[in-house]
Amino acid sequence: MTTHRPASTTGLLLGLALSVSGLTACAKSETPPADTAAAVPAPAPAPAAPAINDAQIAHIAVTANAIDSAAGEVAKKKATAKSVKDFAQTMVSDHMGVNKQAVALATKLGVTPEDNDVSRQLKSGADESAATLSGLTGAAFDKAYIDREVAYHQAVADALDKTLIPNAQNAELKGLLEKARPAFAAHLERAKDIQAKLSK
Repeated sequence: MTTHRPASTTGLLLGLALSVSGLTACAKSETPPADTAAAVPAPAPAPAAPAINDAQIAHIAVTANAIDSAAGEVAKKKATAKSVKDFAQTMVSDHMGVNKQAVALATKLGVTPEDNDVSRQLKSGADESAATLSGLTGAAFDKAYIDREVAYHQAVADALDKTLIPNAQNAELKGLLEKARPAFAAHLERAKDIQAKLSK
């Protein structure tokens, strides 16, 4: 991953928004689920999540874009509902575009993306999700994929608001994150709309 770089404008915004979900996932994974808490000794209170720097935010963004693009490629082939196939194509197109713009922005900002716990958590979660989706077909696949996209985009939106934007130090990077927020919200609303229609 030595060539991973943050993306520019809308592309970076989308990637960073997606990466925020990884931050949320990381924070949630530190505490066992409520149903298993009784079987496991109560852990010490989790320390506050460490602040992340611009290089880490850039790596999270690239990782998140790659993950959602890869999931979209699978969904384009396996989905049966046209709305799901179309959504998957949008995810592939948007996130491939982000990664194409990444090198230019990284060079401009002088940022070398830095691997971090959030990026690793994103990769781990993506592997688990891919394993689940690989065993599904037809309507079951469509529903599982869209449910995942709704959860992923919601987590990203939350991460942008609570972690990525507040921690971005470079003014241009922060501005890109702020501009990307509406695009993520639009993806989330589209995924929710498809989810509601599939449930009928």
